[in-house]
Amino acid sequence: MIDRPHPGKFGNALRWLIPWLRSDARAAVALFYLLALASLGVLASVVAPHSPTDQNLDTILVDPSWSHLMGTDDLGRDVFSRLLYGAPISLFASLLAVTIGFTIGVPIGVLAGFFGGHIDNIIGRIIETLSSFPGMVLAIAVTGALGIGLVNSMIAVGIVFSPEIARLARAQTQVVKNELYVDAARTMGAGTLRILWRHVLPNAMQPVIVQVTLLLAVALLVESSLSFLGLGVQPPAPSWGAMLARAYANMEVSPAQMYAPGIAILLTALAFNTLGESMRKALDPKLRIRSPR
Repeated sequence: MIDRPHPGKFGNALRWLIPWLRSDARAAVALFYLLALASLGVLASVVAPHSPTDQNLDTILVDPSWSHLMGTDDLGRDVFSRLLYGAPISLFASLLAVTIGFTIGVPIGVLAGFFGGHIDNIIGRIIETLSSFPGMVLAIAVTGALGIGLVNSMIAVGIVFSPEIARLARAQTQVVKNELYVDAARTMGAGTLRILWRHVLPNAMQPVIVQVTLLLAVALLVESSLSFLGLGVQPPAPSWGAMLARAYANMEVSPAQMYAPGIAILLTALAFNTLGESMRKALDPKLRIRSPR
């Protein structure tokens, strides 16, 4: 028999996360990497040896050296400095996109799953319509409609994520609303809003939280792709995707330029995926195991 967390207690679900991270070396390394990356990004003005936007036509496409640890780009800008300044932009973009998708998808999914009937049918048709479009194509279309820029592009990505989150929230709500503690609360006179907020929502959020963590990696890749296409962060602001686009344009002359932003995107996406997988195991009673001390 699977033990369920006590109704309305987020802590009972999340209390497994810290012990799992302590026993999961990969998750601990991923979390340390993300915290270090965020810290370096915040302290970029102190840590970075050069300005991310200063151009020096005398040092165009130079190889890595002590003065330029990762070389320079086609405008003579220091790649290492731009990488540090681009870290908070990429992390913020991922968080913004997932937050927008969560804010849109969870209420819609919970309402559809709890009330059912015509509300579920209408919301279901909307979710199916949005899901029928390829995600990247829909993101480009929404970005084109809203305008080019980081915030607009992340709004577009959040809209793309919302059907997936809504579908998962709907499925979990349909399971939770039939639990005995929900019937008991209804019998004791609890209103619909209280039941949703106090009993259904907390107990339906475990898989959604895991999915949101995994979507952070997808958001990072999509933001990098949109910036690569010129629809995200606009010059001269540093962005890993924009850096990759400029490096691609000069790949034959200086292929080493592609390594820094490419590896940064790869490691960050891998860290998000590792944490998401770790959280899934920590919150799923079927997969929960105790590692030896």
